[in-house]
Amino acid sequence: MENNMEVQNVKTKNVKEHIFSLIVPIVFLALCGVGFYFSGLHYTFVLNEVISRLARNSFLVISLIIPVIAGLGLNFGIVLGAMAGQMALFFITDHAIEGFAGLMVAFVISTPIAIVLGYLTGRVLNKSKGREMITSMILGFFANGVYQLVFLVMAGTIIPFKNKKLLLSTGVGIKNSMDLMGIRYALDNIWKVKPYQGIAIPVSTIIVVGILCVALTWFLKTKLGQEMRTVGQDMHVASVAGINVDRTRNIAVIISTVLAAWGQIIFLQNIGTLNTYGSHEQVGLFAVASLLIGGASVKKATYGQALIGTFLFHMLFIISPMAGQNIMGDSQIGEFFRVFVAYGVIGLALLLHAWQEKSKK
Repeated sequence: MENNMEVQNVKTKNVKEHIFSLIVPIVFLALCGVGFYFSGLHYTFVLNEVISRLARNSFLVISLIIPVIAGLGLNFGIVLGAMAGQMALFFITDHAIEGFAGLMVAFVISTPIAIVLGYLTGRVLNKSKGREMITSMILGFFANGVYQLVFLVMAGTIIPFKNKKLLLSTGVGIKNSMDLMGIRYALDNIWKVKPYQGIAIPVSTIIVVGILCVALTWFLKTKLGQEMRTVGQDMHVASVAGINVDRTRNIAVIISTVLAAWGQIIFLQNIGTLNTYGSHEQVGLFAVASLLIGGASVKKATYGQALIGTFLFHMLFIISPMAGQNIMGDSQIGEFFRVFVAYGVIGLALLLHAWQEKSKK
C-alpha cells in the first residue's frame, strides 16, 4: 500500500513538473487566442502571416540551440552573425548578383566572416564563464558600434563600392536602406504552394529549416556533439574526462554565429529590404524571446520549443496592434505590449531559472 502511494506521489510530482515546464507556452497560447478574438482579423490573413514569419524566422531561432546545449546559455551574440549576413548582402547588391545564385554567393561570403566573428565571440565568452548571456549582449552592442563606424565612415573611402547609388550623397557611408529586390523570395519562390485563397506556403524555405533540424540532430550524435552535451552539463567533469572545454565552447559559438548569418540572409530575402543600421539590432532579443516562449530555458532547448515559440511570438506580433486598437482605442497599446512581451519573457525565464537553481541547492 505504501509503495503504491509512493509511486502515485512520484507520478503526481512528474505531472506537476511537466505542466510547470509548459506554463509559458500555455499562457502565451491563451494570450494569442484572446488577442485573435479581439483583433477582428480574418483567419486566412493571420494564418498566412504566421506561416510566412515562421518560415523566415525559424532558422535564426534554431541557431540559439547549440550554445544552450553547450552550457553557454542564450547567445545574444547572434547579432554578430546577422551583421556577417548583411555584409554579404552588401557585396552581392553592389555587384548586382541576383536570384538564387546571389543568395548562394551571400551564404558563401558570410560564412568566413561569421567564423571569424564567432571565434572572437567564443574567446570573450570563455573569459566570462557564468556570465555569458550578459557578456554576449554587451558584445553585441559593442560590435554594433564598430559595424556603424565601418559602414558610415569607411564605406566609399577605404572600402570601395562599384554602385555609387548605395552610398550617401557625400559618397561616404552606405544609405540607411538598401533594396534587395534582386534576391527577394529567391528561396521562397523555389517551391511555393497556395492551397487556399490568401494563403501561400513557402515549402522550400520550410524544407531548409527541416534540413537544419536533421543536420543538427545528426551533429549532436557525433563525438563533438556529445562533448558539447557533456560540457553543458558540467564543465569540471568534462575537463576531467579529457575534453578541451574552451575549444568545445568556442566551436559551439562559431556554429551558432554561422547559422545566424545564414538565418539573417533567409530573413532578409523574404523582407526584400535591408535596413542598413537597424535590421540586425533586435535579432538576438526577438530570437531569444521566441525560444523562451516555446518553453525553453537557459540550459535546455529543443527544435520543437523553437518552432512553437516562434509561432506564438509572431502570432502576438500580428494581432497585438488591432487587438489594442479594438480594446483600448489605440493601436500603439499593442506595440507597447509586444515590447513588454519581448523583454518580459526573457526576464521571467531568467528569474525562474535562478529560482530553480536555488531550489535544487
